[in-house]
Amino acid sequence: MAAEFTLPPGPRLPRFVQAGRWLFAPLPFMMSCAARYGDPYTVRMLGLPPMVFFSEPSAIKQIFTGDAHQFRAGQANRVFESILGPNSLLLLDGDRHKRERKLLMPPFHGARMRLYGEMMWKIADRSIDTWPMDAAIPIHPHFKDITLEIILRVVFGVEDGARLARLRTLIRDALRILDGSNPLRNIWIFRRFARLRSDIRNQLHEEVTRRRAMPSNAATDVMSLLVDARDEDGQCMTEEEIRDEMITLLVAGHESTAALLAWIIHRLLEYPDVLATAQAEVESVVGKGPDSPAPTAGQVASLSYLDAIIKETARLNPVVSVLVRQLRTDMRIGNTSLPAGCIATPCIFLTHRRPDLWDEPEVFDPARFLRARPDPYTFFPFGGGIRHCVGAAFATYEMKIILARVLSRFDLRRSPGRPVRNVRRGLLHCPSEDLRVIVQRTDGTTLRKPN
Repeated sequence: MAAEFTLPPGPRLPRFVQAGRWLFAPLPFMMSCAARYGDPYTVRMLGLPPMVFFSEPSAIKQIFTGDAHQFRAGQANRVFESILGPNSLLLLDGDRHKRERKLLMPPFHGARMRLYGEMMWKIADRSIDTWPMDAAIPIHPHFKDITLEIILRVVFGVEDGARLARLRTLIRDALRILDGSNPLRNIWIFRRFARLRSDIRNQLHEEVTRRRAMPSNAATDVMSLLVDARDEDGQCMTEEEIRDEMITLLVAGHESTAALLAWIIHRLLEYPDVLATAQAEVESVVGKGPDSPAPTAGQVASLSYLDAIIKETARLNPVVSVLVRQLRTDMRIGNTSLPAGCIATPCIFLTHRRPDLWDEPEVFDPARFLRARPDPYTFFPFGGGIRHCVGAAFATYEMKIILARVLSRFDLRRSPGRPVRNVRRGLLHCPSEDLRVIVQRTDGTTLRKPN
C-alpha cells in the first residue's frame, strides 16, 4: 500500500482484537469508534484490507453513484463465496453484474410480483394456525418458518410433498449452522455445512432441470421465470448461475425478512399507540378476523402507516449494518484520499442515527416517513445505487402481507422477561430470544392448542 496515503484515524488495537469486537459486539464497536474518531474512521481486521467507515451523505452518494468498475462490491463480498457460490449477484462486478441484475429484476417487480400476494397470505395463515394458545412464543422462529415457506413455494416454486419436505429439511439444517450467535462456532462445523450445501445444490439442479423440460410460461415462480429469461444476446442463465442466485435469494431474503419482521413486532410492543394505529389501518383496509380475504395489490399499497412502520424499524434496527466496496484504484472520497485495495464502507447503522440527519434519531417515530420521502443517501437499509437489493420491493410487499395477516387476526402483548438485545445471528442483526409474544384473537378468545 502506497506510503503517501494516511488513512483516517481508528482504533490501534491489534487486528485480531478488532476482528473479535466486530464479530461479537459490532454495534457498540461502531458507536465507540464514531464517538472517538469521528467520520470517517478506519478499522483494521485480521485477514481483511483496511475498512474505512463513512456515514456522511455526500460521501455515501459518491460511493453509490461512482464508477462500478472502481467501487467493486463483488470483490469486497468474496468472503461469502463458500456460502453463496461464485455466480451470486452479490459477488459479481462490472458487465457480468449488470447482465445478471437485468435478468433478476423482472420477477420481483410490477404485476408479476402482485400475483404472489395471495400465496403469501395463505402461507402466513397456515403457519399462524399452528401458533400455541395464550402462551409466550418466540416470534422470530415463527416468522422464519413463514418466510422460508414463501421462498420454497413462491421463489423456488416447489410444490411436490416429498421434494418440498426434503429441500425444507436441508435448508433448515444448513441455516442453523449459519445462524449461530457465536461466529467462531461456525468454523468447527463448516464441513457439515459444506455437505448440506452440496445436497441443496443438487436439489436445486434437479429443480432447474425439471423447469427446462416444462413448456415456457408454464409456471410463475421466480425460478421458472429465471429459467425462461434471456439476455440482450438471447442467452439464458446457466444452471450454475440460477443455482447460486437461488441460494443468494434464500440466504439474503428469507433470513433478513424474518429478522426485520421480528424487530417490527418488538417495536410495536414497545409503542402501544403505534400498534393500535397500525391495527386500525389494517382493519379498515383488509378487515378483521381469520375470515378476511387476501388483500389486493391496491389494498397493500394503501397500507401507508404499516409501510412507515417497516421503514422506521429498518432505520433503527437494520438487519445489515454496513455495505462494502473495494477500491480498484486510488481514490478521493469527500476530503479523504484512499489507496487502491482498501474497502470503502457506507455504514447503515451510523447513518440512520446521525442527529444532524434525523430529528430525535433514537426515537421510534413511523410518522417521520409519512411527512417526507427519505433521501437515498441518508436511508438505505436495502443498499444503494446499482447494488440496491433486487428483492427490496418483494420483501416489503411480503412483510406488509404477513404483518397485515397477524394484526388482522391477533391482539399482541409482550411476555414479561428480560429486555430484548440486539444479537448477531450469522451475518444479520436480530432480536435476542428474549423477544416473546403472547397472541390472542381479536375477538378476545385465545388461539386453539395445536394438535
